[in-house]
Amino acid sequence: MLFNRSRAIDYMREYELDALVATSFVNITYFTDYFCWIDPIFKEYMMVPGASSNLAQAYAVFPLEGEPALVLGPPFAVNAADLWVRDIHIFGDSGLDVSLPLPDLPDDIRRFHDLLTAPQSNATPIDALVSILKQRGLTGGRIGLDAEDLPPETYEQIARALPNASLANCTNLIRLIRMVKSEEELRRLTRSAEINEEVGMECLNMAQPGTPISELVRHYRARAGELGADFDHFAFGVRGLGMSTETNYRLAEDDILYVDWGCIYQHYFSDTGTTLAMREPEAHFEARHAALRACMAAGIEALRPGAKASAAQGAMLQTLNDNGITITFPHGHGVGLEVRDYPILVADNGLRIKDERVDVASDLPLEPDMVLNLEAMVSLAGIASLHIEQSFVITPGGSRPLVPQDRSGPLIPSTAG
Repeated sequence: MLFNRSRAIDYMREYELDALVATSFVNITYFTDYFCWIDPIFKEYMMVPGASSNLAQAYAVFPLEGEPALVLGPPFAVNAADLWVRDIHIFGDSGLDVSLPLPDLPDDIRRFHDLLTAPQSNATPIDALVSILKQRGLTGGRIGLDAEDLPPETYEQIARALPNASLANCTNLIRLIRMVKSEEELRRLTRSAEINEEVGMECLNMAQPGTPISELVRHYRARAGELGADFDHFAFGVRGLGMSTETNYRLAEDDILYVDWGCIYQHYFSDTGTTLAMREPEAHFEARHAALRACMAAGIEALRPGAKASAAQGAMLQTLNDNGITITFPHGHGVGLEVRDYPILVADNGLRIKDERVDVASDLPLEPDMVLNLEAMVSLAGIASLHIEQSFVITPGGSRPLVPQDRSGPLIPSTAG
C-alpha cells in the first residue's frame, strides 16, 4: 500500500472530514495503487470530436470509516485486478460480447468478468461516485475533494449530485498527507534512486570528447528499462547557458557541465545530479566545486525534524555567499509520485498553502520519513556549469542519505583526457 493511511486519518479527524475523494490520476494511484498508462493522457475529444480536452473521469474514495472504493471506466478496469482495494465500480456499457460459453477463469479474472458483464445502474462516473457514498451513508457527509485536475463544471456536477453533502476543495490537504512517505513508498523511492545512480554513473563514465550527449541518453534509457524503470529526464548544461534535453551537443575536451537525470520505478521518481568534467578542472573550477560541497554539507546539517524548510536553503545560500558565490539558487524539494512534492526548500516567501480546509505557512516544518533532495549549481555563461544534487530521508534525529551518492568531486570519466 502506497497510501499513508494513518496520516490521512489524522488529517481527516483534525479537519472534520468523513471522506476524501481523489480525482487526479496521481492521487488515485496514491490512494489505491491503481495505474493505467492511458488515463493521464486520454482526453474527451479523442473519442468524441468537438468535445473538451478534459481527461476522462475516475475517482478513488477513502472514507474515515470503512473500506475504500474505486471508480473506473470499463475498458481498463481490469488493471485493478491486483489491487489491495477490492471495491471496484464501473459505469456505462462495457461493450463486451458475451455470446460464447465461458471457460474456467482464475478467481480475480472471473471477478472482473462478472463486474463488467453485469447490468450497470451507473451511467456516468459521477453516478458511480454517488452510489459509493450512498452505500457508506455519506451522501450528507463532509467530503474532501481533490480538485487539482477537476474541471470546474465537473466539480459543479458533483455538487449538484450531492445536494446534502458538504464539499470542500482539499487539494492541498492531500499534498500535505503525501509529504510523509509510507514504508512502501520509501522502498520504491530507494529502488528508484539505486537504479538512477547506477545507470547514470555508468553512462557518464562512457563520456569522452566528441561523444554526442544523445548517445549517453539512449544508453541511460535502455539500461534503466532493463532494471525495471522508466525514463524521466536527462538534462545537461551547455557552456553554462542553461539546461538542455533536446540538442545534439557533442562533448568538447574542455567541457565542465551540469548533469541532472532521473527515472521512475513503480511510479516513484528519482532525481540526482553531478558535475561532469572531460579533464582535470583548473583550480578556480575546483574551488567552486568545493564551495558547492560545503553548501551541501550545510544544507544536510539543517535537515532535521521540526526545522523549517527554509533553514536548509538559508544555510546553503549563506555558505555559497561566504565563498564568494552570489549568483546562484541552491534549494531543495520533496520527491515521490511526482518529481517535486512538498515541502519545497526555498526562502520563506510569506505565502500560504491553503484550500477549503488547510491554511498553513508555505515554510513547512520537516517531519520524519520525508524524502528530500538538495541541489546547488553554478553557471558561468559561455564557459561551464557545476552541479550537485543528492537525496535524503528525514529521520527522528536528523537525516540520512536515501542511497549512497558520491559527490566528492567532479566526475572525470576514465576515457576522457
